[in-house]
Amino acid sequence: MPFESPRLDDRSFDDIVQEAIRRIPLYTPEWTDHNLSDPGITLVELFAWMTDIILYRLNRVPDRHYIKLMELIGMKLREPEAASTRVTFWLSAPQPIDIKIPMGTEVSTTRTENDPAIVFSTNEEFLIRVAEMTQIITSHVSQEEQQRKYDVQNMRRVTAGYEGFMIFQEKPQAGDAIYFGFRTDLSHHILGLELDVDVAGGAGIDPTRPPYVWQALTNTAPMEWTECEVDVDGTKGFNVPGVVRLHLPKIADGDINGRRGYWVRCRIKDPDPTIPQYRRSPIVRQAGAASWGCTIVSTHATRIRNEVLGRSDGAPGQTFSLQNTPILKRRSHEYLAVIPNRKPEEVWTEVADFANSKPDDKHYTIDSANGQVRFGPVMPQRDGSMQRFGAIPERRAMIIMREYRHGGGSTGNLQRGALNVLKTSIPYINRVSNRQSATGGLDMENLDTAKMRVPGYLRSLQRAVVADDFEYLTLEAAPGKVSRVFALQPPDSALGEVKVLIIPRVNNPEGRIGFGELQLDATIRDRVREYLDERRLLTVKLDVTSPAYYYVSVKVRLKTSTHEDADKVKEAVLQRLYSFLNPIVGGPDGNGWPFGRDLTEFDVVASMQSVQGIDFVRSVQLFPVTWKQNRATVGTDPVQKIEVVAHGVIVSYTHEIEIE
Repeated sequence: MPFESPRLDDRSFDDIVQEAIRRIPLYTPEWTDHNLSDPGITLVELFAWMTDIILYRLNRVPDRHYIKLMELIGMKLREPEAASTRVTFWLSAPQPIDIKIPMGTEVSTTRTENDPAIVFSTNEEFLIRVAEMTQIITSHVSQEEQQRKYDVQNMRRVTAGYEGFMIFQEKPQAGDAIYFGFRTDLSHHILGLELDVDVAGGAGIDPTRPPYVWQALTNTAPMEWTECEVDVDGTKGFNVPGVVRLHLPKIADGDINGRRGYWVRCRIKDPDPTIPQYRRSPIVRQAGAASWGCTIVSTHATRIRNEVLGRSDGAPGQTFSLQNTPILKRRSHEYLAVIPNRKPEEVWTEVADFANSKPDDKHYTIDSANGQVRFGPVMPQRDGSMQRFGAIPERRAMIIMREYRHGGGSTGNLQRGALNVLKTSIPYINRVSNRQSATGGLDMENLDTAKMRVPGYLRSLQRAVVADDFEYLTLEAAPGKVSRVFALQPPDSALGEVKVLIIPRVNNPEGRIGFGELQLDATIRDRVREYLDERRLLTVKLDVTSPAYYYVSVKVRLKTSTHEDADKVKEAVLQRLYSFLNPIVGGPDGNGWPFGRDLTEFDVVASMQSVQGIDFVRSVQLFPVTWKQNRATVGTDPVQKIEVVAHGVIVSYTHEIEIE
C-alpha cells in the first residue's frame, strides 16, 4: 500500500479551544464564566488561532522537504502551455498587391464588464499573395476509350469572357473535374473564384447540396487531394453567376497533364442516391480569381519587446523580475541582452541551471512562474577559493529582455468564433475569427501533480531504456499535447528499434472522433523525436509515429424494455459505442482501446450490459472502414472479428442502431 504523509500535529482550532477551557478549573477554579462573551474566552480563542497558524506551518514541513528533494534532483514545475488555433483574416476586398500580416499580430475576444479580453498573437509572418490564375483544365473519362482525357482552356478568352466551355462532359459522370492552376503558392489563403455561368445551366441538382467537392493538391508523390472548406458558394452549383470562396490547406506544386502549378479542382463525387446528379454540364462563360484573406496559426500569448530590467550592481547571483507572468517557453529569437558601458550589446544564453556553467559563460535562468531572471552565483571551495558559475554582468550594465511572451493557461481554450477583435491595426483587413476551437492551454503545474511525476523521474533519470521510460519522457516532451502514448519494443518491433506511438489530444474524446483529429501534428512529432534522441541509447533506432487506426462501423439490432423511451435508449447505445470503441477512453478498462487487441462481436455485446433500458441484443455486425485520400469507405460484408496489429487501435466510425 502507498505511504501516507503524516500530519505532525492534527489538532484543529476547536480542539485547542476546548482543551484550554478544560484546563481552566485546574489552574483558575474561581473562573466560572466560560461563555463566548467572556473576555477571557476571547483571549483563549486568540491564543488558539495563533497556535493553529503555527500548526499549519509545522504541517507544511514535509512538503518543504519534498520540494527540496525535487530541486535537488533537478525537477521543476511544468510551465504553462498556451492554447493555439488558426485565425482567419478577411480582406475588405481583393487587393492588387500582396498584403503582409506581421508576426505577433494580436487578436482577442470581446472585452466585457466581468471578463477581460483574451489575447492571441500570430506565430509567424504571412504574406497574402495576389491570386494569379494561369491555367484551367477540364477532365473526364471517355466512355469509348475508357481513359481520362484533359482539355486545356484558352486563358485569354476565358478571362475576357469571349468563349464559354462545359465544366464537365455533356452528361456529367463521377470523376469529372475542372482544374484551376495558379502561379504562386496560395497555401492557407482564402481563394475567391469569380465565375460567370449560364443561368440554370447545370440542370437536375439541388443547389443547396451540389454533387461535387472542392479539393487542393497537397502532395505529389503519391498524388493526394485534400478537401477544401467552402466559405460561400454563390453559384448555387454553377447555376448562377457568383463567387466561390474556399479556405485552402497547404498546397503542393504539382503536374497536371504536363503542366505545373498550384492546383485546385472541383470534382464530381461518387453517386449517392440521396443527392440529385447533373443531367447536363454547366457552362462557364468567364472566370477570374482573387485572394480574400488567409488563415494563420496563433497562440494565446502577448508579446513584450525591449523590457528594461535595470542595471547590474556587479555582484554575483543578481535577480531581476519581468513585469508580466507567467512566462511562456522561450523561442530562439527571445533572449536577454546586457549592454555594458560604452561597449557593444552582449547576447546572453538561457540555461536550466548553472551546474555546468563556467566562469566566463554568459548564462542566466528564468523562473516561468514568477518571471525572476537570475545570474550565476559564486560558491566557496574547499581550498578557500571562490568559484563562479557563469559570468557576472559588469557594474552599471543595462539589462534588457529583448523579447518574451506571457500568457497561456486553460483560459485560452476558446470556442469557435470567440476571437473577433483585431488589436493590431493592419490596412485592408476587415475582420478576424477563429473557425476552430482553441486547444492545448494548460495552467502551470501544481505541487500535488509534480509529486506524481517524481517516481517516473527517478526511475528514468532522464534516460530512455525500457518502454516505460519512452512513454514517460514522451509526456514530458509534449505536456498537454498527447492523449496517450505507447512504446513498442522487440519482439513487437524490428530488432533494435523502438516505435513510439502517439495519440494526440482531442477536444471531445468521449464522442465520435474525426479522422483529422487523430493525425499527429508534425511539430509535436519532431519535438518528441528530438527530446527522445537526446536520451535514448546510441544503438536504438527510434521511430515516432501515429498508431494504425482501425475504424469500425457497428450495426446493432436490439429490443428495448417495456415502457422505455426508444429514442433515449438509442442515444445511450450510440454514446456507449463511441466511448467503448475509442483509442483514448475506450476498451474494457476505460483507459483507451488496448494496442494490438482484436475486436469481436462479443466485446460489443458485453459493452451493452451497462446501458439501461435494453431487454436483449438481437444481433451485432461489424463493418471495417478504410480511408483513402481522407474519404471513408464502409465495407459491405460484415465480419465476426477485426484483427488488429501490435501497433493498432480501434476507432469508431458511424454506427447504426435498429430498435425492435
